Amino acid sequence: MQNEMQKNMLKYLEAGLRRDGRKKDEWRRISVEKGVSANAEGSARVKIGETEVLVGVKMIVDKPYPDRPDEGTLMVGAELLPMSSPDFETGPPGIWAIEIARVVDRGIRESGALDNKALCIKAGEHVWIISIDIVTINDAGNLLDASALGTLAAIEDTRFPAFDGEAIDYKTKTDKRIKMNKHPISVTVWKIGKHLLVDPTSDEEEAAEARLTVASIEDGKLCAMQKGGEEPLDMKDIQKMVDMALENAAKIRKNL
Repeated sequence: MQNEMQKNMLKYLEAGLRRDGRKKDEWRRISVEKGVSANAEGSARVKIGETEVLVGVKMIVDKPYPDRPDEGTLMVGAELLPMSSPDFETGPPGIWAIEIARVVDRGIRESGALDNKALCIKAGEHVWIISIDIVTINDAGNLLDASALGTLAAIEDTRFPAFDGEAIDYKTKTDKRIKMNKHPISVTVWKIGKHLLVDPTSDEEEAAEARLTVASIEDGKLCAMQKGGEEPLDMKDIQKMVDMALENAAKIRKNL
């Protein structure tokens, strides 16, 4: 059943516009700033319209998984600060924070973007773990794509700390960078009624019945997808959403 906000929104969408005057495939202004934290090994601030997230990278040395003794790994966590939205509360990560972290992790992991073997220090003993922290500063919609873009930028900004075989010297950064084989871009397409749109505001997210996050690499190949929302999507919807995501990924990629 449609609420008043959905009805009002659909009137605009039927005319080919959104309530803020944008077209369905039009993004708010995107800015990406790297190196915003002096203490993180890598960091980035991403703004999409009034939405703002900070992403930091901490490099950790630990034992590898037994089944992958010569590979490092990636860990992603998201913290939705109460100051960034009245809907967020203090405490352990909620469902939305967990989903954001999962979607970001999947886009990078499934694309094969990272050379995990290059993160090996000594097989079976020491490997590097890339620990990602996503922190929300202001939620005005589209945290999913802002977080994914910020994570990619923060990884690109990362420099390894010094490691002498026993301890990490976090005060000393080396010139070594994380080797990336690919650069996946995630675009989430949202469905409101029969209309598909990107970069939603908070109100548009609330009115949407379904969404599909699509991660793709430079040549347009898909590497990950995740569906969200309560309503199902048919194959026609999915194909349109994938096509729309790929078209928009090319626009976003230039921001890096």
